Amino acid sequence: MGKYVLKRIGLALVTIFLITAAIFFMTHVLPGNPAERILGNTAERANVIALEKALGVDKPLLTQYWKWLSDTVRGDLGGSIQFSVGAIGTEFGTPVTEVLLPALGYSLRLAAFAFIFVVPLSIAGGVLAGVNRGKKIDRILTVGGLSAAVVPEFVWAVILAFVVGVQLGWLPVNAYPDSPDPGFFTVIHHLILPALALMLVLFGYISRIARAGVIEAYDSDYVRTAVLKGLSQRKAVTRHILRNALLPTIAVVASQVPYLIGGLVAVEIVFNYPGFGGLLLDSVNYRDYPVLQASVLIIGTVIVTVQLIADVLFAVLNPRIRQKLEQ
Repeated sequence: MGKYVLKRIGLALVTIFLITAAIFFMTHVLPGNPAERILGNTAERANVIALEKALGVDKPLLTQYWKWLSDTVRGDLGGSIQFSVGAIGTEFGTPVTEVLLPALGYSLRLAAFAFIFVVPLSIAGGVLAGVNRGKKIDRILTVGGLSAAVVPEFVWAVILAFVVGVQLGWLPVNAYPDSPDPGFFTVIHHLILPALALMLVLFGYISRIARAGVIEAYDSDYVRTAVLKGLSQRKAVTRHILRNALLPTIAVVASQVPYLIGGLVAVEIVFNYPGFGGLLLDSVNYRDYPVLQASVLIIGTVIVTVQLIADVLFAVLNPRIRQKLEQ
């Protein structure tokens, strides 16, 4: 088991390294010049060249990549171009960490709020539908979940903002309170609508896989034998079915993380939330390479880490895989 975990960690590190290369070179394919973006189209060529040198974008791409990678490993993400004054670096402008960390904190708050509720609700809905296969509650949960899942997050965000926020006035449309020091419950109150837009899409995917896992486990010989010997349905679910249903559910939860991040970007923009989404969009518009590279690197690292955790949990919960690993 230990060798498996170390192997998975090694593969994750290699993947992250490949992500850094892809991020760096793909961001530099974007049209436009950051120096010209800062100074404007009417700037003199000499000033543009001087700023390119200050920004370090006049060097060969491989040289720029090596410097960026070395600095990133040391925890130095550089300075933001769009928030810098005249130049960039440790002497000028705002460090990327100061720009990125607050926005990242807001996005993690929203994502965690949505995940904390949607994962147990989806698993419970899938188990309830699977145990009552073919009954009315099964059809309601299955059809309702799939119908919600096919609608993109940003569409749900617009619908919820207009109907629940504007027309009915039940919840605030602005996802972050205007007060300088909002209380915990005030923050939660403002997060309900954007979190609900994410949860509606995720519920359908996760509950469907949980339902399929429950049905497969329920039809297995050992569960049938246990039920015939007098084991109650509740004990059959908690002792045997739930564990087996969780295995594919863990995999699908991990696979939904990229969709959650993509949904965050759209939902945050709709609800005017000061998170990752707006910052990522601005970094593209301003050709802010340091912020854009750091943002995508963090997203890639989060996705790889979640997949790593899912693989380890899958091995822990599946005795057959664990036995093979321990041999």
